[in-house]
Amino acid sequence: MTAMPPPAAADRKALARGVARAGSSFYWAMRLLPRPQREAMFALYAYCRELDDIADGTAPLAEKRGRLAAWRRELDALYAGMPATPVSLALLDPIRRCRLPREEFEEIIAGMEMDAAGVMLAPLLPDLRLYCRRVAGAVGVLTLGIMGDRSRPAGCLALVLGEAMQLTNILRDLREDAALGRLYLPRETLAEAGIVAASPDEVLAHEALPWVCDIVAAMAAARFQEARLMVPEVDPMAAAPAVMMMDIYSRLLDRLRERGWQALDQRPALGKLELVSIALRHKVFGAA
Repeated sequence: MTAMPPPAAADRKALARGVARAGSSFYWAMRLLPRPQREAMFALYAYCRELDDIADGTAPLAEKRGRLAAWRRELDALYAGMPATPVSLALLDPIRRCRLPREEFEEIIAGMEMDAAGVMLAPLLPDLRLYCRRVAGAVGVLTLGIMGDRSRPAGCLALVLGEAMQLTNILRDLREDAALGRLYLPRETLAEAGIVAASPDEVLAHEALPWVCDIVAAMAAARFQEARLMVPEVDPMAAAPAVMMMDIYSRLLDRLRERGWQALDQRPALGKLELVSIALRHKVFGAA
């Protein structure tokens, strides 16, 4: 079998620019990592963006399913050492060097299939937790693998922290998700609050929405606390990015709670300098 060449410098820079254009806190945190880990994380982020763009796009469901299925086939090619896209080519070296499990890449696809199929409309709590495991927990497992820890404690930390971060994302993005016809708040909690509205917009306008959001925020805070207790069981150097992201998202959750659940168009965010300061404090930096 002919070995695939490494991604060209121009391709690596293109991936980094794509992450930067997304405006994610991820970019300003991960850009300070040592080069091998940084490039691997940018490739992982680009993979997630490719899938997310499919799920969030305007194509018919059948086309979305077909494009996600094509990515499953691309995983076949990637793990056979024959990637066919710039993103999968960029993932080839990290997968080999860090022995990243294919199952976690498949979990991310499965999470995007849940979005594409329209099932994330006031899901039952077990389905919501499964979704969090797929779209966030899997990324966490792969991230800790890139950082060098593939142990069981690292995997447990990734899943718990992933759920906390995804619940925070859900609370931050209520308005944007409603525009896509999605509502990730758990059905049981909505029912307990007496909310039986049919559409996401009606739910967001309901007088009991703040009570529901407070419950979900408490769920996220509890998972953050659980994750903090797990950190000492993980290699400190490998855990540094996870702890950094925990700090970032814990602050974001605090600011969402301070803002309250009435002004949903106001999106709290951490500034670039604050993000860099957090990264430096957690010693997430390396050679350019």
